[in-house]
Amino acid sequence: MILSKYPFLVQKEIFHNMKYSELFMLSFVSKNMKKLIKLSQEKRFKSIGSVRYDYDGADEIRVHVYYGDVKEMITKTEKHNEAKSVRKSFQLNVSGKMIDFRFLRPRSRYVHPIASYQQPSEKETAIQSIHNYLFDFYGDSVEYNWLTTASEWLGRSSIPTLPQIQNLSFCVDINLFPETNYAEMERLENFFSSSPVLKSVRMVAVTNQSFPSKSKLYQAESVEIRQEEIIDTCILRDFQGRQAFLRCGEVSTSVLVEFLNRWKSGEAFKKLEYLKVIMDPISPGDRIFNGIVLSYIDATKQPPIHTLPKVFNWQYYTKSNTDPITSHTYVVREADNRVASILVQEKAFSFGVWNKTEEEFLKMVE
Repeated sequence: MILSKYPFLVQKEIFHNMKYSELFMLSFVSKNMKKLIKLSQEKRFKSIGSVRYDYDGADEIRVHVYYGDVKEMITKTEKHNEAKSVRKSFQLNVSGKMIDFRFLRPRSRYVHPIASYQQPSEKETAIQSIHNYLFDFYGDSVEYNWLTTASEWLGRSSIPTLPQIQNLSFCVDINLFPETNYAEMERLENFFSSSPVLKSVRMVAVTNQSFPSKSKLYQAESVEIRQEEIIDTCILRDFQGRQAFLRCGEVSTSVLVEFLNRWKSGEAFKKLEYLKVIMDPISPGDRIFNGIVLSYIDATKQPPIHTLPKVFNWQYYTKSNTDPITSHTYVVREADNRVASILVQEKAFSFGVWNKTEEEFLKMVE
C-alpha cells in the first residue's frame, strides 16, 4: 500500500486507526511522512495526557503514552544483549543519533520497538535522543514525566542518577519498611541531593527514620506521604513546594498551629497552593485555631469552592484535581493580603490558597 496515493482524508483515517507505537515507527520513513502524521493527528496528539518514562534503576527504560484510561508502550531501551542480537535489528536516525532497534519475536502481540545501547554511558544519550524526537513529534502540550521506584534499586550497591534532559520532569515512588536502616536513608538523601528538583514524590513510610530538615525532598513540587504513626513534622515545617497530601495516624495540634502562623506571617510556604492532612480524629476547630486571627464568611452566604489541577496524579493516567474545599473560614497572609480557605473535619485538615487578595476573594462570595 502506497499511502501517498490516497487523499489526505483517507490518510488521516488510516493514521487514526494505528497505534502510537506504529505511528512512531512509521514517522521514520521520511521527514515528509513525519510531518504528514503530525499534521493529520494534531488533535489526537493533544488528547495525550502524558508520556512517561518508567525506569527500573538499572538498564531498562519503558516509554508509555497515557491517554484517557489507557496506556500504551511505544518503545523501550535496554542494554545490548548478544544473545538477542541474532534477531533482526535495524538502525534509525533519532534526533541525529543512530540507534539500534529490534522487534520482539515474530507473531508477538507486542509490537513496540526496542532500542539498545552498548555501554552504560550511552544510555542517557539514547534516551535523550528518543525524548527529543518525541517532544518534536507530540509537541509541548504533552507532559513528559520520568518515574522511578526506589524499592527497585534501594538494595543495590549504587543508586541511579537522573538524566539532565530539558522538558522532562522527575517523579519518585518510595517505600520505607520497618527494617529500613540509617545507611539506606543516607543513600536516598544522596539521591535527592544529586537530582534535579523533583516534580512529585510518593512515599509510604513504615519506619521511624526521617530525612533531615534541609533535605531536597522538601523542594519537590508535590509530595504524597503516608506514615503509619506520627507524620514527619519536617514536611509541615520545611516544605517549599506547591502541593502536599499527607496521611498519618496522628499529628499534633501544635504542629498545625505553627504551620498556619508561619504561612500567615509570610515566613514560609510561599509557593504552597494546597495541603491536605488525613489523620485520626483531631481536636475541634476552635482548639486548632486558638490564638490565630481568622476571618469568616457570613453563614447565610455560599463560599467559593477551592480546587486545583494536581501537579501529578499517581492514581490515574489522566489529569485530576485536588479535593474541593468549601469553607466559611479563611486566613489572610499579611505580606500580600492573599487568602487561604481552611476546612477542619473529623479526620482531615484542608488548606487551599487562592491567587486573590481578600477583596477579590470576597467578590466571589454568593
